[in-house]
Amino acid sequence: MSARFAVQITGLRKSFGDKLVLDGIDMAIVEGTVFALLGPNGAGKTTTVQILSTLLRADAGDIRVAGFDVNREPQKVRDAIGVTGQFSAVDYLLTGRENLLLMADLHHLDRAAGRRRVDELLAQFDLVDAAGQMVMKYSGGMRRRLDLAMTLIGNPRIIYLDEPTTGLDPRSRHTMWQIIRELTATGVTVLLTTQNLDEADELAGRIAVLDQGRLVAEGTPDELKRRVPGGRVRLHFREAGALGEAARVLGHESRDTEALTLDVPTDGTPQSLRSLLERLDEAALNVETVTVQTPDLDDVFFALTGTTHRVVEVSA
Repeated sequence: MSARFAVQITGLRKSFGDKLVLDGIDMAIVEGTVFALLGPNGAGKTTTVQILSTLLRADAGDIRVAGFDVNREPQKVRDAIGVTGQFSAVDYLLTGRENLLLMADLHHLDRAAGRRRVDELLAQFDLVDAAGQMVMKYSGGMRRRLDLAMTLIGNPRIIYLDEPTTGLDPRSRHTMWQIIRELTATGVTVLLTTQNLDEADELAGRIAVLDQGRLVAEGTPDELKRRVPGGRVRLHFREAGALGEAARVLGHESRDTEALTLDVPTDGTPQSLRSLLERLDEAALNVETVTVQTPDLDDVFFALTGTTHRVVEVSA
């Protein structure tokens, strides 16, 4: 059975004046999956999401969301999607329940249906005990959960999540990840933009990397990692002298004199690791620890964009 697509983009182009922001983007997102969109500042991520949300009009391209053309059927697209921005769009002077009831009214749910939906979401997002509290008293994680719950009031089939775990502690971040997994398990499609590469690796079935308005790579996390050749072995020494001698013997200068570590390229095979340890043994060099590091999404991001993930931002 062929896959059904929640989002289909062909030949998407967008300019602001003389600046070309999106240059012929092709992308398809399968229903009921998490699709991550990565890229450095100015790559075009936010512009893409704004076009998919009908907030901007593309200069060219065929863009369909939930089967609807974003230009000719914008209201049908809006009815099918939910959008959660980087910062919580909640009213701090209302209670959690009041925020949700307000969204129910905006979605024109009748009184009884609105209350039922609010009760469902408070339970789903573990906010029942805090429902009567003003949101200003909520923790950051509670506000993000409430924000996502508000997005789900209208039962959207497709959700755009822009930096959903920004500023959250590790426990709250993992809670949000679990909620996203549960949503996709019910058939909801999630388009995720994030600067947390671990988050993309953890959640996304497919990842697209934008750079300077072009789609430079797309695939599963493992497929993208395989595009980066080899890996590295990190050797940790007790003494600076041993570190320096190892660098001389191995002919490699990727070392950290403060951490007393030396990184040596490897193809990741047992034979290459065995050969490396034999060379160290022959030189009578004692290594404190040996760590094999395979390519990760950080390596992929740097290789494809020339930018480390630490400076990736959300705005386009």
